Amino acid sequence: MKRTLIIGAAVIAFVGIGVLIYFYFFAKAPALTTTPGSFPVAGEGTVPGTSGATGEGGPSAPAPVSISPRLVKISAGPVVPGEAVINTQLATASSTEETVVNYLARESGNVFSYSTNTKTLRRISNKTLPGIESAAWLPDGSAAFVRYLSGAQFSTINTYALSASSSNSFFLSQNLADIAVSSAGILTLASGVNGSVASLLRHDGTNPIQVFTTPLSAIRISFLGKSKYLAYTKPSGALPGAAFLVDAGHFSRIAGPKSGLVALASPLGKWVLVSSASGSALQMELVDPATGETLPLPVATIADKCVWAADDLTIYCGIPVSPPSGARYPDDWYQGAVHFSDRIWKIDTKGRYAQLVLDFPKETKGDLDAEALALDPANTTLVFVNKNDSSLWAYSL
Repeated sequence: MKRTLIIGAAVIAFVGIGVLIYFYFFAKAPALTTTPGSFPVAGEGTVPGTSGATGEGGPSAPAPVSISPRLVKISAGPVVPGEAVINTQLATASSTEETVVNYLARESGNVFSYSTNTKTLRRISNKTLPGIESAAWLPDGSAAFVRYLSGAQFSTINTYALSASSSNSFFLSQNLADIAVSSAGILTLASGVNGSVASLLRHDGTNPIQVFTTPLSAIRISFLGKSKYLAYTKPSGALPGAAFLVDAGHFSRIAGPKSGLVALASPLGKWVLVSSASGSALQMELVDPATGETLPLPVATIADKCVWAADDLTIYCGIPVSPPSGARYPDDWYQGAVHFSDRIWKIDTKGRYAQLVLDFPKETKGDLDAEALALDPANTTLVFVNKNDSSLWAYSL
């Protein structure tokens, strides 16, 4: 009887671990069916719980809370994982500019807009879309490409372009392995057992162009400047990973093999921030993709906890004070098995120094595990999500 109970507990534990891994990696990639000359195009899907209406009706979110003159808690959360978007636009009542933060409430999928000038919050879309796993915003905040699971045993990955203020929404192909957005367009990745195909689409989901193929199936992608791309193997502390510059379809290794490798390209493509792990110790360096030159940095974290300034000169990161020992990075952090107590640091790529920007625990008496950092083009406002409770914060730089 005792042996039966032990076996049953072990089975339950393994099932739980499997579910966590599934939701992080969006399940095992399906077989790739894209053939040369064919491209992923706008697909079909069902939006769960969609009300079909947009506007400012319905219950509103609690008002933002000013913790200090420079630190504001925009939302107690939970907000949708993935970067909020910050942009500067003309204020509606005058010709002056205002900086706004758009984000999605996780429970409803409603879109909210926060003005850093007036410190006010309003809902700009009440389209109901619960169960969103992640979101990637267009730079102007007009739409978010949200990803959620559906179908039998949640085996289908849907990618839906959710318009922030209109009904101009659409689906991309189902079961995309990754997506990145920039002013250049939408970069999508279809992956399967026989490799991956990356395509570039317009912001409305039309005119797909195949930009590269690779026999690698477990990769992540992003833009590297205007016409080049960054691809790197899905990070795991159990396997050595590598990062590649993709130029005109050709792959050139720029980093690796390194355990737990995560890469973050700068907006102009001059640098790639690379983090890795040696046991439980984190390491971080800058890589020049043009020359392969590497520059070790004085602080270290997981690159997904950082954001580049628009001019490629500055990086802001959530730097853990004492990462828990005995953990496997970045796996345990992604899966929520460990949490960090971060301070926000500024890294100057030209002077090669790091400067403390925000001692979050000192100001709030609580811990910060920073993720989904975002920065406005003028480098005046830093926004981040506290992974501990999925709350959204803004800090005036």
